[in-house]
Amino acid sequence: MSMDLNTLWFVLIGVLFTGFFVLEGFDFGVGILLPFLGRDDGERRRIIATIGPVWDGNEVWLVTAGGAIFAAFPHWYATLFSGFYLALFLMLVGMIVRAVAFEFRSKDKHPAWRSAWDWMIFVGSAVPALLWGVAFGNLLKGVPIDASKTYVGGFFNLLGPYPLIAGLASLTAFTTHGAIFLELKSTDPIRSRAMQAVTRAGPVATIAMILFVVATYAWTDAFSRLGVNPGVVPLGAAGVMLAAGVFVRRRAMGWAFLMTCLALAFTTITIFMALYPRVMVSSLNPNWSLTIYNASSTPYTLKVMSIVALLFVPLVLAYQAWTYWVFRRRIGSDTRLEY
Repeated sequence: MSMDLNTLWFVLIGVLFTGFFVLEGFDFGVGILLPFLGRDDGERRRIIATIGPVWDGNEVWLVTAGGAIFAAFPHWYATLFSGFYLALFLMLVGMIVRAVAFEFRSKDKHPAWRSAWDWMIFVGSAVPALLWGVAFGNLLKGVPIDASKTYVGGFFNLLGPYPLIAGLASLTAFTTHGAIFLELKSTDPIRSRAMQAVTRAGPVATIAMILFVVATYAWTDAFSRLGVNPGVVPLGAAGVMLAAGVFVRRRAMGWAFLMTCLALAFTTITIFMALYPRVMVSSLNPNWSLTIYNASSTPYTLKVMSIVALLFVPLVLAYQAWTYWVFRRRIGSDTRLEY
């Protein structure tokens, strides 16, 4: 892989999506578990408080990734957002509903009001968690793109067996990731319930991830691109997921959380490795696929973007690391809540 500016920005976009899935992944998981682990309003407020200071900052990774695609690979952006319009619209609506629910649930003390918004947090977490897997499954398997870089399929072209398997894998992986995070950030009785959720969701997520790997080699060209021995990163994705289960059984939840972080990171990196140098695969003709070269901006644009990224990305990373350090303590019954 020669590191020209096109490749550099492909790698950077992969890093941004990796950060988004690792960080926003446990946000989604906590939101999915909220109605089930919180038995009353006080417990649900504490669950929300575990992600309250960080969830909106985690979404910045997605906003930045979308902006990077738009600026570095405008043809990719145009084809992706026109072809996946309805799916991305549903995903965006879900994330907006979730954001509104975080802010609105505390505006009225009526139980029905708060319960309704809690379920909106669930829906706004579960729908994107599923659809992100579906989206990347379609990127890997291929979608109908013609010679003019135009998506010529419909919405239901995106809902084949393989993308749905990928969606199931992302949904269960995020749920497990969130349950482990909640165990680390809460006190009893929420902590013990989160541990039960880990033991139930974890095996399902592991099976779903294994099924996703098998389906990827059966229904995509990942086998021919990555080979029989694909390397440390793809094999590591499976290894760390199994290691997470070992640490859960030993109640070493900090290490288990690190393993699920690595599992999501390695899986995302593997997807980008299997795509490179393509960004969208054409199922009609491989030669019509969008690549980092035929979908990119001008070299001058990529150069200016690289300078800007070099200046500001370290600041963003430093700020987010500081935020996690400040809000590192567990949320208990004595914690002052604003949600």
